[in-house]
Amino acid sequence: MDVAQSNISQSGAFVLFTRAMFTGSFPFKMSATSMFSMCVRASRGLLTLRNWSRRGSTPAVVDLIRALSTEKPTGEGSATGGLAQSILQERLKQQQNSQGQPPPEGDGDSEQKQDQGEDKKQKENTAYAKKMVMRLAGLMGIGGAVGMVYVFGSNSVDEQGNTIPDEFDNDAPVIQQLRRTLKYFQDYRQMIIEPTSPKLLPDPLREPYYQPPYTLVLELTDVLLHPEWSTAYPLIDSIDPQGFVMYRLFRDATRYVEGHHVKDVSCLNRDTSKVIVVDCKREAFSLQPFNGMALTKWDGNSEDRTLYDLAHFLKTIALSGVDDVRSVLENYALEDDPVEAFKRRQAQLAQEEEQRLAELTKQKKQGMSLGSIAGRFWRSKQE
Repeated sequence: MDVAQSNISQSGAFVLFTRAMFTGSFPFKMSATSMFSMCVRASRGLLTLRNWSRRGSTPAVVDLIRALSTEKPTGEGSATGGLAQSILQERLKQQQNSQGQPPPEGDGDSEQKQDQGEDKKQKENTAYAKKMVMRLAGLMGIGGAVGMVYVFGSNSVDEQGNTIPDEFDNDAPVIQQLRRTLKYFQDYRQMIIEPTSPKLLPDPLREPYYQPPYTLVLELTDVLLHPEWSTAYPLIDSIDPQGFVMYRLFRDATRYVEGHHVKDVSCLNRDTSKVIVVDCKREAFSLQPFNGMALTKWDGNSEDRTLYDLAHFLKTIALSGVDDVRSVLENYALEDDPVEAFKRRQAQLAQEEEQRLAELTKQKKQGMSLGSIAGRFWRSKQE
């Protein structure tokens, strides 16, 4: 063990000398004779260490490192001993890596610290990127707001390009821009929420012209048609070539309430007691629930007979001369399918009428039979 330790120490001196030659410094002075003998001993030590590594004598090398680490070198050998220890540790690390053994605890701690440093650096980079994105978004938002105020806050102009004065001309320039922009968006919101006019239809016709007594508001989509495109005018022209549909109203004529486009009967300029709204959504007439009928949504089935039944229902109301259609539609307000409920009730009424007629016929027959018996008795008595 002492010989091996000595040889390994001298091998460390050899490595130190080689490094010193390249760096241009010389840690200690040494004669040529001692340097030659030191090189020989270092070579022997390296050969010995190599033979041990081939034999797989790792425990012996570990014991050797422990002995070197506990021994206090003195004098000239202290420098060579410390270097020998570092060289031997490096050699041991390579040996353990080749055999699949875990590195010493010191190397694991350094790798862990390195990983922690990389994670910290990555987090810092991510935080910095988020901060830059937020700043960029803020700058874009500010620029967009300024541009919006400039565009929508400017005065309107006429056809000749002259500025049209308004009520904001006496304010400061910036205040003018802001107030005009606010008014623009308020008017736009009002246009979306409220109908375009409080009177969506013209005044009723007067004599000698004929004004129909009832007004039918009929939804197009999923009631009359199941379209796959949105060109409304050609569709209406194709299903109504005779022009029975007198007026055509679109989404801008509705009132936007809680996410739904509602048909406000009070804006039709017609007697609300004579207005019937037919739609597939109850929300479409939620402001006047007893003025509407919610049909089942049509899915395009050609065998569907709902419209025929609806025509029979409307014809019944028209021929009956109902003064207030709301009194009739109220009876179907809670039905999932009001047209089917109407058919069911009509069948029940027909059955009851048939039974009533049968009873009247039976009573007439009984009366006739009693009358004939009484007549015969009277004639026989006279005879």
